[in-house]
Amino acid sequence: MIELTTGIAFLMSSLYGGAQAQANTSVDIGTSSPVIEQNTHTEASFINSKAVEAYVKTQYADEPLLIEIARCESTFRQFDSTGNIIRGKVNNKDVGVMQINERYHAEDSAKLGYNIYTTEGNVAFGRYLYKKYGSQPWISSSPCWSSGTQLAIAK
Repeated sequence: MIELTTGIAFLMSSLYGGAQAQANTSVDIGTSSPVIEQNTHTEASFINSKAVEAYVKTQYADEPLLIEIARCESTFRQFDSTGNIIRGKVNNKDVGVMQINERYHAEDSAKLGYNIYTTEGNVAFGRYLYKKYGSQPWISSSPCWSSGTQLAIAK
């Protein structure tokens, strides 16, 4: 059963993530271009929200607000239990753990080398957006994350 689930997840990842699903993108804060690194996780491991949560907390350890935004936007989910990308309930153009809007960001993210349909690309592009625009791209969910971040920072 696990092999079947893993196989389906890889198939879905390849359909939704394309060839870039094998790359991990991250931003070097000193430059404006992403750095492509070897993927350390498989997308199949990111169907479990606990794995996504752990990854997000590691990647955003220096930016606790981004952790709270991910919690509020997607409850730390990139994919649903069948391997499909999580889409926004209010706006189905919002995708993944950081709910990156395809309409506004798909073209730019691809040009910069980020695949927002993979967990790693979505998280990395979320950091890029945050560095460029602050929390503005997620302002509609601010009632959820603004109070949670203050509590998290105060502790």
